Amino acid sequence: MVWNDNTKITAKLLALAAGMLLFAIFVMPPLYDAFCEITGLNGKTGDKYEAVPAAVDTSRLVTVQFVATNNENMPWQFKPSVVSMQVHPGEARDTVFIAYNPTDRKMISQAIPSLIPFKAAAYFHKTECFCFNQQVLQGGESAELPLRFIVDPDLPPSVNTITLSYTLFDVTERISDNHALNNNNTGSQREG
Repeated sequence: MVWNDNTKITAKLLALAAGMLLFAIFVMPPLYDAFCEITGLNGKTGDKYEAVPAAVDTSRLVTVQFVATNNENMPWQFKPSVVSMQVHPGEARDTVFIAYNPTDRKMISQAIPSLIPFKAAAYFHKTECFCFNQQVLQGGESAELPLRFIVDPDLPPSVNTITLSYTLFDVTERISDNHALNNNNTGSQREG
């Protein structure tokens, strides 16, 4: 086969596109997570926080706002039970988000949190959160999804309002595919 200049350029561009796709799928997510963890940028909140006794700062009030959105492919109704609350730093507070699956099938969701201002992420601690696990709702089922949090007393004085936002994603197919794959691998191991 004779390769002319156009064929060589096309092959190189296709290889470059495939490389970029693989980089975006497999390399970027772990790099992004590490970058956010190190810098605290993008308002990513940490994992579960173990509360330690601390004095409540009753001289200060911080407004915590709650926002709920759905990924474009998520048909659920999803909202906070309250849109904002006043909290004293150091005080453990509880709230719930409401989720409703209007479809006629079982679905699995995952909530991804984000917090602004970004510099407040290190001072907002979730001790219990529905975002730590996937949520399963049958068709027509609704649930109250709990959140317990503490605003750290060391929150910079310039921060008076924190907005905690959750985006809800449909992970039903991904979880089902992983479950089927794990069952197939287990079956293969038993046979071998």
